[in-house]
Parts: sequence; structure tokens; C-alpha cells
Amino acid sequence: MQFGIFSVGDVTTDPTTGRTPSEAERISSMTQLALKAEEVGLDVFATGEHHNPPFVVSSPTTHLGYIAAKTEKLLLSTSTTLITTNDPVKIAEDYAFLQHLSGGRVDLMMGRGNTGPVYPWFGKDIRDGIKLAVENYHLLRTLWREPVVNWQGQFRTPLQGYTSTPAPLDGTPPFVWHGSIRSTEIAEQAAYYGDGFFHNHIFWNKEHTEQMVRLYRQRFEHYGHGAADQAYVGLGGQVFMAGSEAEAKRVFRPYFDNAPVYGHGPSLEDFTEMTPLTVGTPEQVIERTLGFADYVGDYQRQLFLVDHAGLPTSLVLEQVEMLGTEVVPVLRKEFERRRPAHVPSDPPTHASLVAAGADAPHHLVEPARARLEAMAAEQAARAGQTAGATA
Repeated sequence: MQFGIFSVGDVTTDPTTGRTPSEAERISSMTQLALKAEEVGLDVFATGEHHNPPFVVSSPTTHLGYIAAKTEKLLLSTSTTLITTNDPVKIAEDYAFLQHLSGGRVDLMMGRGNTGPVYPWFGKDIRDGIKLAVENYHLLRTLWREPVVNWQGQFRTPLQGYTSTPAPLDGTPPFVWHGSIRSTEIAEQAAYYGDGFFHNHIFWNKEHTEQMVRLYRQRFEHYGHGAADQAYVGLGGQVFMAGSEAEAKRVFRPYFDNAPVYGHGPSLEDFTEMTPLTVGTPEQVIERTLGFADYVGDYQRQLFLVDHAGLPTSLVLEQVEMLGTEVVPVLRKEFERRRPAHVPSDPPTHASLVAAGADAPHHLVEPARARLEAMAAEQAARAGQTAGATA
């Protein structure tokens, strides 16, 4: 199972000191976070993508390319790549280039983005968000899998005889997750292509998360990619740890109370009861996180948010240290102990996708459609044989 951290890159005033980090300091802090993740044995670092204050993460591939040069094993990912406002042609180029730079240590998560004003900045309309996500992702898959692309759609100019460069490393496109908090259409999209589904799992109750993941699993099986419990599921999570629960709450409370997203809302106690936020000891984080699989099933990736709401870098690095040394080793052992043999432990990686060969479904633009067409052809052939035998 893969474990890691993700960052949304917010620039937030520290409520305990009144100091606001500069954008340069925030970018440096995220970089330190990624390097610490590799040092303590975590698997994944993922960055968000935003194009509006108070965030600094406007160029994920630039940042991940820099981190790639300073790491050896860390898998580089995104906690959102905006499939709606970005041009799929540019996504295809940028992430294939990052594949080459990092030796294949790349996957990415597609998301729509929910900040309304950002859409018109890039010539888009948020009311088209779902349709943009569907059309743009289909084009992206085509660009990564066909050497010459002729294409026409609703939301961008047509392509004629276009070749995306560089081609994916080893002729193998990156594995893709589709991230959504509430859109069933995105869970359906992930299932249709046989991709991963990532539920951020930081703002909603477990019943909602369970429903979204169940839908994805059912549709994954419907499209013939495997059994429902073999589908690729990732979850987010929020934690803050200390030697005792009382100490963790004492330190984290001012950051929670003033956080841009949920500050001035429910109390820390109410929020931790309603959502997966865990503020306490490493042992409490272990117990709570193991419980996720009780309602989503055995899953493949767990990412934690630890660096938001103005938390100082020194404190965040301590959190990553505890994750890597006290929490994740136990989680790895316990999750694998309960996992059925037929359920994949890890999501696909570059190495596993290359090993599967050029004929694997991953290399098809629409593996579900190809499978249905093959089944229809087989049925037609059998009907023809039956008719010939009875003539």
C-alpha cells in the first residue's frame, strides 16, 4: 500500500504569531516537506494546483521536476491537476516531460476545481465543469496513446495531424486518478477507463465517502476491469499528532479555529467526530486510519494533509517524521494483514505498467469500449458458426 502526504500550498498567517510566510518561504516549505517524506520512507508526495490567492501552487510540474532532481524513490503526484481549465495538449506535454525527468516516478490526479472565478481567467465557464472534465480527459488519453491525432470537440480548436511531444516514457502513459468529493459523474469516469478514484475524505462524513467509493467500485466491475474489490481507491486524510491527545488539541486548536476553509465553523471536537480529521496521538491516528477500510474496503493509497492553516514548517516536519517512523510502518503491516490475496496492494506504477506490455488495456484509449466490441464480435462469430452448422 502507498502512503504519502499532499499539500494545497496555502499561504496562511500563523494565528499564534501573526506572521505570514512569503510565497518563496511557502514554496521552500513544501519542498522540504517532500524531501522529508522520502527521508522517512513515505511513498508519495502530491501537490495541488491553484491559480488564485492564497495559494502558490500554480505550476505543479515545475515544482515536481525540482523535487525529482533531489529525490530517488519518491513518487511524484498531484492532489489536483485541473483537467477543466488546463489545455489537455499542455497537460500531455508537461507530464510526459516530467516522466522522462523523473524516470517514471509520476502519476497524477484529475480534478475539476471548485473556484468559480478561475474558470473565466482561462476562458472557461464553471457551468461546463463536468462536460469539460469528460471531453478534455478523453483527448488527453488520446494524445498519450495515438502517435498522430485528428480530433474535434466542443471546447477547444480541432487538432489535425498532431503529435504530442515528448511521447510518454517507454511508450507508457502515467497512471491517472480522478479526484472528486461529490460528483458521481467523475466516479463513473474513473470506472469507465479503469483508472483510480481518489476521495479526498477530509470534509465529509464516512457515509458519504462510502457511497462514492461503492459507486466507483460497482461501475469498475460493470466495465469489465475486474471485481469491485479490485478497483483502485485512494483516500485523503487530515492528522495532527503529539504525545497526548490533550497536547495535540492544545497546539492544533488555534490553527483549526482560524483555518481559511473550516475556521469559525464547527468546533474542533465536532469536526473530528463528523469527519476523518484525527487530532491526537500516533496510536489514535493508526486506529482511526485502519477504520477507513471498514467502510470503503481494502484500498491502495492513503495521503495525509499536514501542512495547512498556517502551521510552521518546523512543526509540519515533526508531523512527517511521526508519520514515517511511528504511524505508517504499523499501517502497512495491518492493512496488508487483512487484505485478500486477489486485491492489489499498490496501484499501478510505471514499472508495473511497462511490465504488463504494450497490449495491456492501459494502452487503449477506451479499454471498456474495446472490451465490449470484442465481446460483441465474439458473440457474432458464435452465432455465425451456429447458423452455419444448422444450414
